[in-house]
Amino acid sequence: PVNANIGWISYALVAIVGEDPDSVERLNAILHDYRAHIIGRMGLPCRQEGLSLISVAVCAPGDVISALSGKLGMLPGVSAKTAYAKTVTE
Repeated sequence: PVNANIGWISYALVAIVGEDPDSVERLNAILHDYRAHIIGRMGLPCRQEGLSLISVAVCAPGDVISALSGKLGMLPGVSAKTAYAKTVTE
């Protein structure tokens, strides 16, 4: 299925591991920039270990999902991996 304005629509889950507290503000700013595509978000602070585990469910064209994951992964002390659904929708 194709949306004439934006192309194929995919569902994906972006898993984020944050280990640098100095990157939190920028990480949140990036997620805010992509808020139109975010279906839901769950964050789990692991205070004793000094890291955060965040999952973000998104519905967007593949290039938008890729750009989001790439921007997150470029932040210092942040790792981001994306799992895509095998089906797409209009």
